[in-house]
Amino acid sequence: MNKNSKAIFIILAVVAAAILAGAYVDSALPAQTANTKDGTVSATASSSSEYGAAPEFKSGDTWLNGSAQTLAGLKGKVVLVDFWTYSCINCIRTLPHVTRWYDTYKDKGLVVVGVHTPEFAFEQDTANVKDAIGRFGIHYPVVQDNDYGIWNSFNNEYWPAEYLIDQNGNIVEEHFGEGDYDKTEDRIRELLGLQSLASGNAGEDLSQIASPEMYFGTDRIQNLSASQSPSSSPADYVLSADLALNEFSLGGKWQFSPKYAELASGSGKIRLKFRSGKIFLVASSKNPARLDVVVDGKRQQPVIVQDPKLYTLFSSEDYSEHVIEISVSEPGFEAFTFTFG
Repeated sequence: MNKNSKAIFIILAVVAAAILAGAYVDSALPAQTANTKDGTVSATASSSSEYGAAPEFKSGDTWLNGSAQTLAGLKGKVVLVDFWTYSCINCIRTLPHVTRWYDTYKDKGLVVVGVHTPEFAFEQDTANVKDAIGRFGIHYPVVQDNDYGIWNSFNNEYWPAEYLIDQNGNIVEEHFGEGDYDKTEDRIRELLGLQSLASGNAGEDLSQIASPEMYFGTDRIQNLSASQSPSSSPADYVLSADLALNEFSLGGKWQFSPKYAELASGSGKIRLKFRSGKIFLVASSKNPARLDVVVDGKRQQPVIVQDPKLYTLFSSEDYSEHVIEISVSEPGFEAFTFTFG
């Protein structure tokens, strides 16, 4: 091997080592669940780098639970901006931590601003957002970001997402998805000049969940049984006898739109094979609809659906595979997504 060949070999070896090291670092990042605008579930993590000045909240949005805020007016405070939407299970699991931080540190210099950016059209309704604010015990100001103006100005891609802003108005921490709550709280305390808690409160272990969020709308439908096809006009469906893991099928007369599937007439059924301990359904109904729920042959508590929100269908600590069958009593019932916990 001549001198030039040796040099090329060394360079290639260094590059390969760097690539492998990068791959190792990425795979070592904690996997946190987050919902994205295109419907995927991503592995995300927090970082403590400097990100530059935070963008100002644009004017013209509806502010709830308090007066309109500006980042210019909040200079000198530590600000946590939390992007959420009220039917997202990942957001719902994060909210107790965010509200606790606000209640604990609001008198020490922390301001929390909730940015409610809707995933579905019904989440644009101010009355629905007000109801969710009360239901989840949120005490800090929330701004409705219905046209994604604030979302886009932060170049955000996730529900939930937290942006921590220092007293000078600079973003110093970003966190996407669930988990690492102890790290975020310690960063808040550091900016406030408080001692680290070292609490080890990283949040729930969601690693046992083996089912992704599943959409009924044709914009993002992926988990409908291979034996069925979505129809934009009312069509008759027959429940599939055998389902693969993470497949669902329908029974009755249904029709599909870009965001949901609607029971067009009579009663209907939904059957799903999943692997998780808990299952939720984002749904609404023109008239109150009764859902009779059976999991692995065992009848569960009935669920009444009307207002558009997240409904709990099954809650356990058994994270093995399950089959759920849902009987829907009324036409006009709309199913948006299955989510898991």
